[in-house]
Amino acid sequence: MPTSYAEAGIDVARVKEIQRRVNKTITSTHGDKTLPLLGHYAGLFKAEGKVLAMHTDGVGTKVLVAQQVGVYDTVGIDCVAMNVNDLVCIGARPLALVDYIALEKEDAGLVFELMKGLVKGAKESDAAIVGGETAIMPDVIKGVEGRTGFDLAATIVGIVDEKKLITGARMQAGDAVIGLASSGVHSNGLSLARKVLPVEEFGRQMLTPTRIYSRLMLELVEKVDVRGIAHITGGAFSKLMRIGNHAKKGFFLDDMPRPHSVFQAIQERAGIDDREMHRTFNMGVGMCIAVPREAVEDVLVSCKNHRTPAKVIGRVINQRKVLIKKKGKTIRVDK
Repeated sequence: MPTSYAEAGIDVARVKEIQRRVNKTITSTHGDKTLPLLGHYAGLFKAEGKVLAMHTDGVGTKVLVAQQVGVYDTVGIDCVAMNVNDLVCIGARPLALVDYIALEKEDAGLVFELMKGLVKGAKESDAAIVGGETAIMPDVIKGVEGRTGFDLAATIVGIVDEKKLITGARMQAGDAVIGLASSGVHSNGLSLARKVLPVEEFGRQMLTPTRIYSRLMLELVEKVDVRGIAHITGGAFSKLMRIGNHAKKGFFLDDMPRPHSVFQAIQERAGIDDREMHRTFNMGVGMCIAVPREAVEDVLVSCKNHRTPAKVIGRVINQRKVLIKKKGKTIRVDK
């Protein structure tokens, strides 16, 4: 049984190096309409006086859990959520998205179930689905035995005022870090989780769709001085350095919430240490925002109004690292 994400087939350090090399390569395609914000949550470009943001993402190996359980009407929500939650990290408002469904074979019933989730997620995000593509690739897509294999991804476009971009650069040491509750595993760490937990026991829990934060986040950026937003996805809390690097700051999280039972089950059954858990899973926190201390109460009120549990989980620090206090010990999770 694997005891780390790397042993499950996902080496975060190697992935980050691949991303760094890709970013270095694609800069050759940039012109004066492209804003240099590589390594953040969405790409930016200027169009007719506006700044448009674009992002693409999928559901990952959660599609295998869906196949094993035989439930497909929620992963579309995940697909939308993974896109819009990244988009709003820079303060962008979602406008429209297109989807891509790759299938092992023709399966109209499966496609319609996937579309149910996509439509539900899009409506919750105030984004329009304006097109998409379906591909039948039996030689490429292989699924769980007895089920139709598929993959699901989408690309989203949003808009943001250049003067209102949120990059993390304005964060200051002492700013509060507020953690917004996740709904569960979301769509990250499933390569490890599904190898540790019996699908017949935890499958439906693992399929709980990713929480969509876009309406809440867009309300907050208009209401208070939001200085940094981080979506806790692949790489978990190491993702905080996507905004920390822009401010040459880091984070000390010393009041994390009690994680969902599914995370406790993963850790206990596989004997995974705390550092690995916080580098792989969201541990009950799907989004982190950095705000001045005086803005905390307003943020918590808005979160309550949107039925999203939230609490102060730490603060911004001058050290360029992500530290988490757990069981009386401080662990570093950004490396």
